Amino acid sequence: MSIYDYKAIKKTMSKQLDAKRYAHTIGVAYTAASLAMRYGADIEKAYLAGLLHDCAKCIETDEKLDLCKKYKVKLTPFEIENPFLIHAKLGSCLAEKKYGVEDPEILSAIRYHTTGKPDMSLMEKIVFSADYIEPGRKIIPGLEEIRKIIFIDFDQAVCLILEGTIRHLKNKEQPIDELSKEAYDFYCKLTL
Repeated sequence: MSIYDYKAIKKTMSKQLDAKRYAHTIGVAYTAASLAMRYGADIEKAYLAGLLHDCAKCIETDEKLDLCKKYKVKLTPFEIENPFLIHAKLGSCLAEKKYGVEDPEILSAIRYHTTGKPDMSLMEKIVFSADYIEPGRKIIPGLEEIRKIIFIDFDQAVCLILEGTIRHLKNKEQPIDELSKEAYDFYCKLTL
């Protein structure tokens, strides 16, 4: 039996997230659970990490910064300049403080779900990938291919996700977090 009250967490998420973000969150949770089944990870942990991955997403930027100060969440200068990234670190903190998640594997998966990082754990790769491929995602170049490959070659799919993310950010002339670049280099070398 689970120690987490998923019904209560979903109810809270439905109030704190806008409707589109909540639907995305449910999609990520189920996609993460599916990937966990495929790759032999803990299904419950993957589902919970997916459910909480964007728990700080719809908080206003000023409040995010205040919460980071309150909980001593260290932000890089890049994150402060690009506050859309803050929700991952803050979400990991809120998962612990507000939702009682103590499992470092879940907390880390939430923390790195946006940027990725080199040599991710299985759970980190699951939530990172589920966030990109969940069924409600707008179709973007390469998404259908990634959805097929991910169940065959996980690392190749992660490489393609990072490639697509970096390409998207470059096309929109948005800055790219160094961690994402490092993750891309790591997974591309790994899959050569």
